[in-house]
Amino acid sequence: MADLDDLREGNNFGLGIASGEQPFHVKGASHLLWGMKDRLSRIFNPSTGRTVMLAFDHGFIMGPTSGLERIDLTIVPLIEYADCLMCTRGILQSLIPPSTNKPICLRADAGTSILTELNDNVLIDVEDAIRLNVSAMAIMLSIGDPSYEAKTVANLYRAVDLGSRYGIPVMGVTAVGKQMARDARYFGLASRICAENGANIVKTYYCEGFDKVVAACPVPVVIAGGKKLPEKEALELCYQAINDGASGVDMGRNVFQSVAPAAMIQAIHGVVHDGLTPDQGYELFNDLA
Repeated sequence: MADLDDLREGNNFGLGIASGEQPFHVKGASHLLWGMKDRLSRIFNPSTGRTVMLAFDHGFIMGPTSGLERIDLTIVPLIEYADCLMCTRGILQSLIPPSTNKPICLRADAGTSILTELNDNVLIDVEDAIRLNVSAMAIMLSIGDPSYEAKTVANLYRAVDLGSRYGIPVMGVTAVGKQMARDARYFGLASRICAENGANIVKTYYCEGFDKVVAACPVPVVIAGGKKLPEKEALELCYQAINDGASGVDMGRNVFQSVAPAAMIQAIHGVVHDGLTPDQGYELFNDLA
């Protein structure tokens, strides 16, 4: 209990000064509970409202793909430059040092691999996400796939139910199948479905008309990097997405398959958070490389 000696009556009540409530920096999150906002604030920098997520969950469907053969050698040295790490629970528990103290967006569904039909996934137990102290759970949605659309939407809906119960945000990840058009109409539809079903973040692909995709999505949109691009092109992709309203990037191959991964993620950080142009970002990349 408080020491009863030298009790002093309060006298600084700020009379006449309005309550200092501040708007929350993450789109669509103003009405969420404190724990949810706290986790989102770990992912999205409060100074910019943006994030640079480092995705290296590819192994759960691809195995040891190029750049991810040895996570301890290729990814761990990059952690300090990322705002958030996106990975599976197996890699997190076995190879990511807890002392890094970075927010984790956990790949929270799993199922089929590249050897079969993708996206036939089930959820992991939310208690494992809680034990791992993650800041978000990532769930794949296969919108437009007649075999798995309903199942993956149900996975998202269930994850949102559980996440809401325990204060863990959910990121809906839009999958792109062979028959799905990579255009604003499709990504706008898929992103909106993610948000309508309760996703707090949407991860999707950049496309022409991306500003409309973002405008119609009531929660933050981060872009996937997709296939490996030349470094200058990848920085241009980041720049265009941010200019069109994206709240950040969630890149993997364009970082860990770069000729200089540490330089590349720092250049991406400069574009996303510091307003560097692609030319300035590429100059920074070359200087650091």
